[in-house]
Order: sequence, then C-alpha cells, then structure tokens
Amino acid sequence: MKDKKVIFMGTPEFSVPVLEMLIKETNVIMVVTQPDSYVGRHHTLTYSPVKQVAIDNNIEVYQPEKIRNEYEYILDKNPDIIITCAYGQIIPSILLDTPKYKAINVHASLLPKLRGGSPLHRAIIDGYDKTGVTIMYMAPGMDDGDIITQEEIKINDEDNVGIIHDKLSVLGRDLLLKTLPSIFDGTNTRTKQDESEVTFAYNIKREEEKLDFNKTAREVFNQIRGLYPFPTAYLELKGEVIKVCASRIGDTKKGSCGEITSIYKDGIGIMCSDREIILTRIKPSGKKEMDVKDYLNGRKDNLLGEKIC
Repeated sequence: MKDKKVIFMGTPEFSVPVLEMLIKETNVIMVVTQPDSYVGRHHTLTYSPVKQVAIDNNIEVYQPEKIRNEYEYILDKNPDIIITCAYGQIIPSILLDTPKYKAINVHASLLPKLRGGSPLHRAIIDGYDKTGVTIMYMAPGMDDGDIITQEEIKINDEDNVGIIHDKLSVLGRDLLLKTLPSIFDGTNTRTKQDESEVTFAYNIKREEEKLDFNKTAREVFNQIRGLYPFPTAYLELKGEVIKVCASRIGDTKKGSCGEITSIYKDGIGIMCSDREIILTRIKPSGKKEMDVKDYLNGRKDNLLGEKIC
C-alpha cells in the first residue's frame, strides 16, 4: 500500500493511532487538521495531537478555517484516497467524490447507531451494552454513508468514556488496516445503512454535565461514566461545584431525590428516583481529584440530609 497517496483528516488524540498506522503502511502526503487553538488559563496556542504527529514525521499540514471554502489545495495534491477520523468539519462533496478510491471515515460507533460528534459519550450515557467502530464511505449527510466493515466491543460497568476512547482508538486503527487492502483491490463490501435503526450522538451540552438525581440510579451512574474524564459530570453542594469522577449503585431506597441519605467510609449516598447512587471519587472546586473517603476526612460538618442542587 506504500504506492497509495493518502490525505488524512483528523484532529484529536483519538485519531493518532490511525494516522500513525497510515504513515507506516501507506504514503501519507498531507495531513488536514483543525486550526491551532488557545488552551488553558494562560491561553497557550496549542497544536492538535494529529498536527504534532505530522510534524514529527515531516508531513505537510494544512489547517483550513472552513474546509467547504478552502478545499482546492487538497484537490491539487491529487490523492488516491482521503481518510478521515474525528476531523471536526463537514467535508464538501467534491472531496468525497474526486479521489480514485473516494473518501472513507473511521467512526466510533456501530452505525447506523450513534451518528454524530459524541458517540463515545452517548453510548455509555444512553445505556448501550456494546459499541464499536465502523469503516464507511463518506457521504454528504452526517455519518450516513455506506458501511464497509464493522467490529464491536462490549461496554462493561467498569468502563468510562476514557477507557472506551482508548479501546476504540486502537480498534479503529486495526480495523482500518485490515480493511484497506480490499478497498484498494475493489473487493470490499458496501452496505447501505438501515434508516429505521438510526440514533444520534449529539455533542454534549454544558447543562447535560450537571447530575440530575430525579433520574434512576442507573441513569446517573451511566451519566457519570459517560462524562469521565472529559468533560466530567458535576453537582452543587452547599454552593460548591464538585465534579464527580466515579460511583456505584447502592441499595438504599428511602429518601427524596437529591438527598444525601448515607455516609459510607468510601462514599456519599445520594437518593435518585429509585435508589441511591454512591459517589466514590470526586474533584472539589480548586482541588485535585480524590477519593471520597479523603474528602470526608477533611470535612467537619455532617452532610446527612443535605440536598444536592
């Protein structure tokens, strides 16, 4: 595959294993990624992870502000194929149709389930018992192109979005490597998506990060896992914003929603609509992430009966 000219389009850490594999196995002639962004309290201008990999491998980087208006330079490179993975912009049809082998995408869900920008988070938050990676032909709509190959993994209660991110990032790399030869020799399958099975993974909104104890304990448990370690769920206790990193489902079924019903050696029990959720690891405002037992040791007040906002 070293004779195939590839343009890779991607941005976050999730895309890095895919790009590194393509650099090793094909001829990556250019990397397209999002413009540099200002990060942190000091507003440090920062490269995307994909850009850094390209620089480290002496590969040209192109960073259009709006690719729908700035695609001619990509076409001028005359790539054999365009491969995308979590790029972050809608790609115009001319880029999808012009290359000899078209444009394919590595998507982090089992399409047609979870089309959109946050499939990792939504798979856990929405209570899916499995997820996976889809290699697909790109189309003008949102993740609605024909499926080439798929591979799935189970979602366990011990998984959070960070763990699933790492698993699918590697799975995407390996599945793409297995799939590319069939694309280049024309033997790959091409399956239309079943529109009746479509679900969506819309980007996480700020208001969705706040825990809602009117939900069931399982729903809150999934919300915590589905938002950790990025962006992380939170609650408000006595005017303090506390991020919640880990929990388990408890047995207590008495109390009102949002009430602290139990204090354990290793956790704080809060009543949900059906039973309590026990918070076991948190990040208080202005402090480092810690086990709840250490947080409780540092408090002198009694939290029993307090209501969570």
